[in-house]
Amino acid sequence: MIAEGEHQRQDFKYCINDSRKIARSMVAFSNTEGGRLLLGIRDNGSVAGVKSDEEYYMAEAAAKLYSKPPVNFQTQQWLIEGKSVLEIVIPRSTEAPHFAQNDQGKWVVYIRKADQNIVAPGILLKVWEQQKNPQGVFIRFSDEEKRLLALLESEQHLSLNQFTRKAKLPKWKGEKLLVKLIVIGIVGMDISESGTRFFLRDDFEDKLEK
Repeated sequence: MIAEGEHQRQDFKYCINDSRKIARSMVAFSNTEGGRLLLGIRDNGSVAGVKSDEEYYMAEAAAKLYSKPPVNFQTQQWLIEGKSVLEIVIPRSTEAPHFAQNDQGKWVVYIRKADQNIVAPGILLKVWEQQKNPQGVFIRFSDEEKRLLALLESEQHLSLNQFTRKAKLPKWKGEKLLVKLIVIGIVGMDISESGTRFFLRDDFEDKLEK
């Protein structure tokens, strides 16, 4: 596991001196694909070791006190080079979004992108909210919707501002439409620290037929 380095589903932590920082990683994994934290490992992969009992209680505080709703996790202790490494496994949650409390006491939603924890864009929160709507999604594919799909097909990876400007729509209306198209699987999101861009999924025609 150490040889894999840090990636989408794995993060190294040298130690826990602030449960809030661990909560950020636990929430990010829980909101995305799940993953694991290896406590007692430096960023370069060398083994520092931890005091496993103390680290466990810090992780428990991160999951229960500084995460909302609480994050589920399991632990396993490993002995490497005579030192203890604590593995914390976080499954992907069905209760997303989970929030983590930052240093200022504000509750923030994080997701995992490659080897980084980043703040989730607002439109993703609206997608999660819509996915939980028991009434589902209703969308009528009028000439306007077809024109917007053609725009996304011809100009892939548009930001929200670019999309609404080119589509000549108010921002709120363009965002609302994108949320629906994302929920039904026609449009995808490419989320990074530099922003969020939208694209037409390769199988969008199959989705339309369904």
